[in-house]
Amino acid sequence: MSQQLPLLIELGTEELPVKALPALAQAFFDGVLDGLAKRGVAFDRDGAKPLYTPRRLAVRLPAVALEQPEQKSEVLGPYLNIALDADGHPTKALQGFAAKAGIDWTTLEKTTDNKGERFVHRSVKPGASTAALLPEILRDAIAAMPIPKPMRWGDHDYGFARPVHWLVMLLGKDVVDAELFGTRADRMSRGHRFMHDKPVWFSTPDDYVESLRGAKVLVDPDERRERIVLEVTDAARAAGGVARIDDGILEEVNGLTEWPKAVACSFEREFLAVPQEALIATMEANQKFFPVLDAEGKLSEHFIGIANIESKDEAEVRKGYERVIRPRFADAKFFFVEDMKQGLASMNDGLATVKYQDKLGSIADKVARVAALAEAVAAQVGVDPATARRAAQLSKADLQSRLVGEFPELQGIAGRYYAAVENEPLDIAHAIDEAYMPRFAGDAIAPSKLGQVLAIAERLDTLAGGFAAGLKPTGNKDPFALRRNALGLARTLLEGGHDLLLHGLIERALELQPAKHAEIGSYDITQFVYDRLRGYYADRGVASMQFDAVENVAHDSLPDFDRRLNAIAEFAKLPEAAALAAANKRIRNILKKVEGDVPSNVDAALFAESAERELAEAVDGAIADTDPLLESRDYVTALGRLARLRPQVDAFFDGVMVNVDDAAVRNNRLALLARLSDRLGSVAAIEHLSI
Repeated sequence: MSQQLPLLIELGTEELPVKALPALAQAFFDGVLDGLAKRGVAFDRDGAKPLYTPRRLAVRLPAVALEQPEQKSEVLGPYLNIALDADGHPTKALQGFAAKAGIDWTTLEKTTDNKGERFVHRSVKPGASTAALLPEILRDAIAAMPIPKPMRWGDHDYGFARPVHWLVMLLGKDVVDAELFGTRADRMSRGHRFMHDKPVWFSTPDDYVESLRGAKVLVDPDERRERIVLEVTDAARAAGGVARIDDGILEEVNGLTEWPKAVACSFEREFLAVPQEALIATMEANQKFFPVLDAEGKLSEHFIGIANIESKDEAEVRKGYERVIRPRFADAKFFFVEDMKQGLASMNDGLATVKYQDKLGSIADKVARVAALAEAVAAQVGVDPATARRAAQLSKADLQSRLVGEFPELQGIAGRYYAAVENEPLDIAHAIDEAYMPRFAGDAIAPSKLGQVLAIAERLDTLAGGFAAGLKPTGNKDPFALRRNALGLARTLLEGGHDLLLHGLIERALELQPAKHAEIGSYDITQFVYDRLRGYYADRGVASMQFDAVENVAHDSLPDFDRRLNAIAEFAKLPEAAALAAANKRIRNILKKVEGDVPSNVDAALFAESAERELAEAVDGAIADTDPLLESRDYVTALGRLARLRPQVDAFFDGVMVNVDDAAVRNNRLALLARLSDRLGSVAAIEHLSI
C-alpha cells in the first residue's frame, strides 16, 4: 500500500455570503473527496468534515495516499476477420489500431467475446503522484460548487463566490505546486482580521486547527457554534433570563464570526408594550441578536449580541448594538399605537379595496367566504357558529395594519393583539392568530378548536378558489401555496380529530367561489389533498402499498382514514396477511373477467364440495363477528378476525374450481367469492399488499 500523509487545502477569500456558506463548504469538501476517489487515490476521512469561517473554506484529511495505484488499460481492437487478410497479414484496420497504441501489431493480445475473437491492447502504467493530481482535483471541485453568480475581481477572466486572496495546499510537510485564481499555493494562512492580522504558518496539516485557534480563528464550525451557544446562555443567565436561540439565527451568526464573543445588552422597558413578536423579529432577522426571555417565557428588556472580536472597550460595542435597534423599536411602537387608534373595524373596511385575485375578488370577499365556511364547520365540531363567524370576520383585518405592513410575518399575531386590546373574547383573539397554523413544515396545528375551525375554513377557501381560478400548481410553480395549504388542511382535520366529510366541505367551498372552472371539481381537489397526505405518511414510515390499500377503499373522513391505515399496518404484520392479500388479488382478477352481473346471494344447495361449504360458513361467521367491529371502527380487531379465514380460503383454492361448465354452480361460487372479497376489503383493499 502506498504511503499516506495528511492533506490540507485552504482557500482564503473575502467574506463569503453567510446563508450560502455551509453549502459552499460542504460542496468544496465533497468535490475534493470525489476527485480523489475518481482518480483512485486512497484516503482516510475518519473525523474529517467541512471546515470554514466567513473568510475561508478548508479540507483537512488525516491520511491520503501519495500516488495512484497502477493504471491498467484495456482497449479493444478489430475482430480477426477484419484485422487479418486471407494470408494472415495485417489489414490497415489492425495496423492503424497498433499505431494508435504505439506498438507493433505482433505484440497485441487476443480476447474472445460473443461475436468472436479480436485483438486487444492491454497496458499497465504507474500511477500518477497525488501531488501532481491535486491541482486538477481542486479546479474540478471549484467548478462543481453551487455558485450561481461568480464574482470577478481586478482584470481577471476567472470568478468565484468572493475574491480569493490566499491558497494553502500541504501534503504532509510539503507544499503542493499549484496555482488557482492567480494565487500560488504555500503554507501561509491568515489569522483574525483584527486580533491577529498577520500570516499563520503551518508546518503540517495537523497544525491547522490549533494554529488558527492561536490566531483567534475557530475554523471548526461545530466548535464555533458550541462557543456561541455557551456564551449566549451564560450572558442571558447573568441577566436573569433564558436566551431564545433560533437555529436559523444561530447558523447565520456562526457564518458571520471567526472568534465569537457575547455582549450583553438591554433596551428601554417601555418598548415591551409593543407585541414581543415584532421586537423579536427585529432583533433576530435584522440584527442577528438573541432575545432574552423571563421565567414565564416573555420577552425581557435584555438581549445578547455576538461580536467577532474581543473588544478592549466592550461598553462601546454594547452602545452600538443598543443604538442600532432603537429606531426599529421606535417604528414598531409608533405603528402599534397608530393601529390601535385606527381599530379593527376600520382596518376591515379597508380590505374591500385590496384585491385578492382577479377572478376571486377582494380580500373582503375572501373573508366573507371564510366566515360562511367557518360557521358551517363550527356547527359540525361543537363550536359556537356565531363565535366562529366573528373570529373569521376579524381574521384578515390586520393585513391593513401598519405593523403588518412593516413586519409581514406578524399576520394573525398582530390581529390577536388588536382584538385583545378591543376586548374581543380571548378565544376569538387567539383564533385569529391560530388560523395561520401550521405556518411552516413541522409546525403544530392550531391548539384550540376555534382556531382549528378558522384554519380549516381558510384553507378550504384558498384551495377551492385556487383551483376554480385555474391556479393548480404545475411543476415547481405554486403561487398560492396550494400544496402547503392542502397539507395544512389535512393535518388540521387529521390531528384535530375532526370526523368531517372532506369531499362535502370542498363542494361547499367551491359553491361559494365567484369563479368556476369547467374542468375542476371537488374530486380533483380531494385527490390533491390525499396526494399531499401520501408524503406526510411516507415521512412517518408508512409503506406506499399500505397507503394505496386504504386510499382505494371508500372513505372521506381523515381520522377514519388514519384508523384504517394503522389497522392495515398491524394486519400486514400477521403471518396470514400475505396469503390473504394474494387470495383477494386473485378473487378480484377472477371477478373482473366475469361477463354480466355476479349473483348477490349464495345458495347453499348448490355446494358440491366440502371446501366451498366450509368457506361459506366461515365467511358468514366472519361477517357476523365483524359487523359490529366495523360499525365501531375497531378496524384492528376486524382485520384480525378476517385473518382467521385463511385456512378455509386456502382449502377452497386448493380443492375447488370456480369456472366449471355448470353455470349455476359457477355463478354460486362467484357469488361466494364476491361476498368474501367484499368483506376482506371492508377496511382496506388488502390486495395492494400482494407484490
